[in-house]
Amino acid sequence: MSTSSPAIAIRDLVKRYAPAGGGEGKLALKGVSFDVPEGGIFGLLGPNGAGKSTLINILAGMVMKTSGSAEIWGFDIDRDSRNAKRSIGIVPQEIVFDPFFTPFEVLEIQAGLYGITKALRRSEELLRAVHLADKRDAYARTLSGGMKRRLLIAKALVHQPPVLILDEPTAGVDVELRRQLWELVTELNREGATVVLTTHYLEEAEELCDRIAIINHGELITNKPTRELVGMAREKIIVLTMDRDVGELPAHPGFVKCVKTGERVLEITYDKDHSNAGEVLSAMQAQGFAIVDVTTREADLEDVFVSLTSEARAGA
Repeated sequence: MSTSSPAIAIRDLVKRYAPAGGGEGKLALKGVSFDVPEGGIFGLLGPNGAGKSTLINILAGMVMKTSGSAEIWGFDIDRDSRNAKRSIGIVPQEIVFDPFFTPFEVLEIQAGLYGITKALRRSEELLRAVHLADKRDAYARTLSGGMKRRLLIAKALVHQPPVLILDEPTAGVDVELRRQLWELVTELNREGATVVLTTHYLEEAEELCDRIAIINHGELITNKPTRELVGMAREKIIVLTMDRDVGELPAHPGFVKCVKTGERVLEITYDKDHSNAGEVLSAMQAQGFAIVDVTTREADLEDVFVSLTSEARAGA
């Protein structure tokens, strides 16, 4: 594969599920097209029912597409399904293991399913990579939830796929474990894996991903570098602490919203395309307020996500 080719190329992908009792059936994907660049961490976001899982299951070969095309590492999922499947490792959201196998046995069995000879298996190396070497011979049922998630990642890597897809890898885990998984994903990416991450945690996508695509109601509504997406947020918040209690809330045409969060504290939201912090401060001073402290907060990915999905709903 040439370095200029995308790791995954999706063109006009459509999936319509067969109707349960007559009718047309649910249209889960409506002609989705995008590329996943090689070598990065790519975020695939969307609300529940947006079509993310359907798309991943099509790439994994578990769901048949209705029309369109998809390539993984240059291999078409229909014409060259064997190589396409060998080029991808999927870490599912559900944790499913035989409780009576050890982590080492889980990896050995998975390697055998891929036809990897004993001499070429990397089970010990993978257990070290996901920090489970000390649990090599423990029964899988005795592992903590976080350890099981790390074992799922190792299982997806037994055949050395260049592309790794993690479907909601940190769903339902605590903050400390989430941070550990973030570090592991970053480490795998540094070692050369192209990572596709689906997540409900916007802070996760903002921290980890170079690029983010958002799907809503089966349609791609944006696909941009993360910094550019965050920069799309037009609103900015300025927090002002006054020298005295605030009675009546100040009003100004440049304010999108003004909220009192304390006796002397105001949060003023303004559209940075039409105003700036200096104008907000001048407006407050013109109305007789003396300001003792000022802080600002940039809109984050969550603000953009809400804005884009709301616009998509409004236009539907």
